[in-house]
Amino acid sequence: MSSVLTNSGAQTALETLRSVNTGLATVQDQIGTGKRVATAQNDAAVWAISKVMQADVAGYKQIQEGLSLAQSTISVGRQGAETVVDLLTDIKGKVVAAQEENVDRGKIQTDIDALRDQINAVVNAASFNGQNLLKHAGQQEGDGQMTVLGSLSRAIEGVKANDVVVERADLTMDSGSVAMGGGVFNAVAGSATLNATQSADIDLSGQTVEGGTVFALSMFGTDFDGSSFAQNDYRTQLTWVPTQFDVALTGLGYVARDGDTLSDVAKGMVDTWQVYAVENDLDPEVLNFEAQGASLKVSSNVTTAMDTLQVRVSTLSASAGSVAAGELAELADLDVTSDAGLQKALVTTEIMLGSAIEAAASLGSDQQRLDQQSKFTSKLVTSMTEGIGRLVDADMEAASAKQKALQVQQQLAVQSLSIANRAPEVVLRLLQ
Repeated sequence: MSSVLTNSGAQTALETLRSVNTGLATVQDQIGTGKRVATAQNDAAVWAISKVMQADVAGYKQIQEGLSLAQSTISVGRQGAETVVDLLTDIKGKVVAAQEENVDRGKIQTDIDALRDQINAVVNAASFNGQNLLKHAGQQEGDGQMTVLGSLSRAIEGVKANDVVVERADLTMDSGSVAMGGGVFNAVAGSATLNATQSADIDLSGQTVEGGTVFALSMFGTDFDGSSFAQNDYRTQLTWVPTQFDVALTGLGYVARDGDTLSDVAKGMVDTWQVYAVENDLDPEVLNFEAQGASLKVSSNVTTAMDTLQVRVSTLSASAGSVAAGELAELADLDVTSDAGLQKALVTTEIMLGSAIEAAASLGSDQQRLDQQSKFTSKLVTSMTEGIGRLVDADMEAASAKQKALQVQQQLAVQSLSIANRAPEVVLRLLQ
């Protein structure tokens, strides 16, 4: 039915034109912005996901910058530790050379002093952006580590930071001390008795390690006839059980640093014993210690059923205020001008060289780990950026083709509307 009041064909043609114009505007917007989802109006769900991912990408880019800074810091520390290893190797050579009787030990001592000063300068200079990984910052919790933000993990409960922990070394010559009073003293935290049984283990696994805690060795030997050993040489106190005062005086206390494990404590106690033994001319055949993880193996090759070597490990809490020594503390007093000094220098140089090598190796391992983390983060940023693009970017080829098609449809819709608008004129002709 035709009507001069209502033109249904024109209305249909108009709606078609409006639809085509809307589609054309959308395509032109995609071409102009390069995005299929530019605002939440385009696709709320996809837009929300893309914004979360963009925030993660921004976070990972900041993480990359932090990793680069940490890599530089560790690189400086590692190179410093490697230089210390080289200088300590030179010192060891000097100490070995001084063993000969027909050498000028005074001149050798002068060379050692110069190398020692150089080590001190290297350790102090191995700093980057205020961080020195060769100087332990203190004994409080966290002082022995440098924490680097390595990654972020997103889960249902939220975002979680994943840190990379870099352990500091302590290649200083700072001296340590054991407090004579205060704190909580445990005289027998572990013990072993050597007699006909010439080997025993002291298990330290039940102990808690805290920066500033003292772990001290003590011994009380009994051999009345002196057939196995001179008992007075193997007594660090007047009675079987040591006192805190005894522990502070003997020099057999190891003060833990922040970050130390029980294995570190066991090794530190063995090193302390070796220095004490050479200072007091004690025979390792009579008494010897070996670190085995969180345990100390105590052994003797001479004790019999008639002898007793009672060995104890005592602990003193960090609240006493004891101070940990630097790992190169013995270097400050290294002396090759006397026979006694030479023997001690051989032992202490070897211990210090081992500590420096371990520090350099640990920093090298940490640097490699951060390199790998940095590469992974870079790849992750690239992958996430590509993923965001697949979600929101417009397919320019498809958009261009669609634009041309809609332009043709627009022209046809305009023509259809023009034809539909002429329909009432036909009705008018019928009435003439």
